[in-house]
Amino acid sequence: MIDEILERRVVYDGDRVFKEGDRGDRAYIVQEGGVDILKTRGAKEVLLGRVGRGGVFGEMALIDDKPRMATARSVGTTTLIIISRRKFTEKMAGADPFIRALMGIFVRNIRNLTEQNLDRD
Repeated sequence: MIDEILERRVVYDGDRVFKEGDRGDRAYIVQEGGVDILKTRGAKEVLLGRVGRGGVFGEMALIDDKPRMATARSVGTTTLIIISRRKFTEKMAGADPFIRALMGIFVRNIRNLTEQNLDRD
């Protein structure tokens, strides 16, 4: 993927990259800056984590084709590298079926654990 032309997107402080519940058609790599991952609970947003340079987010929706489980919002000026569903699917087609199944299990577990932990608060 390094030798290919990659699409980039610049977002500014507070810009929403995607919203909880959106359809997930791409994942992102943070090239510069940072992104907060937030989950809505009632009238408030709960910070699940911050993704910094080199981090990946938005990949879960590509793996299990479910809506976004959280909102992603830029922290400062941030440059993102976009991984399209098409590119992700191409890369996954070459992966071992066991690894693909394992990734699906991991994503399901992360979604379930996130919901359980937020329900405790």
